[in-house]
Amino acid sequence: MRLLHIDSSPLGGNSVSRQLTERLVDQWRATHPGTVVEYLDLAVDTPSHLSVDSLGFRVGPKAEGLTDVQRRENEISEKLVSQFLAADVVVVGAPMYNFSVPTQLKAWIDRIAQAGRTFTYTDKGPKGLAGGKTVIVASSRGGVYSTNPALAGLDHQESYLKTVFGFLGVTDVQIVRAEGVAMGDAAKAEALSAADVTIKALTAPAANQPEAALAA
Repeated sequence: MRLLHIDSSPLGGNSVSRQLTERLVDQWRATHPGTVVEYLDLAVDTPSHLSVDSLGFRVGPKAEGLTDVQRRENEISEKLVSQFLAADVVVVGAPMYNFSVPTQLKAWIDRIAQAGRTFTYTDKGPKGLAGGKTVIVASSRGGVYSTNPALAGLDHQESYLKTVFGFLGVTDVQIVRAEGVAMGDAAKAEALSAADVTIKALTAPAANQPEAALAA
């Protein structure tokens, strides 16, 4: 089993989402011996945002006649999408920034959302090509959105990630959430404790039977 561990927060040791992904991956490895983990830190190794040189993904004849810059950008995109497709489990650290996700995480998503690789268009509409994997989003939020109707409409973080991974064909998208972490020490401790309960449930082999499903 291959697990891709992704962090996107630039806050280092002060990041709640990084704490969650670390706990998730450690617990997953403990309950799924033999898992091979690959790590991607988007705060350190950030793909550039899409530009005239990186927009579009060129393989085969389309790769002919590229400039050096376009060739380098194309290689980055191919590396990232191949890494994503090879993973059975993807753990994504995603803090909420201004009601959405960090720009470095969006830049990664823009690189892996490749027509012909992770999705395609058919006569019946778009079809995802990256199914058969589990994505676990480690979500951290300063405020409380999930249980507050007045704030739920401002969530363009978890809702966006569920939508985009679903568009790519991933039907098993799980959320480990720690919210209210900026509302005092007690609220933060309670949020982390609740997240730990979710982590234990998601990483238990019997909870989602990943070994049987992902080994197929």
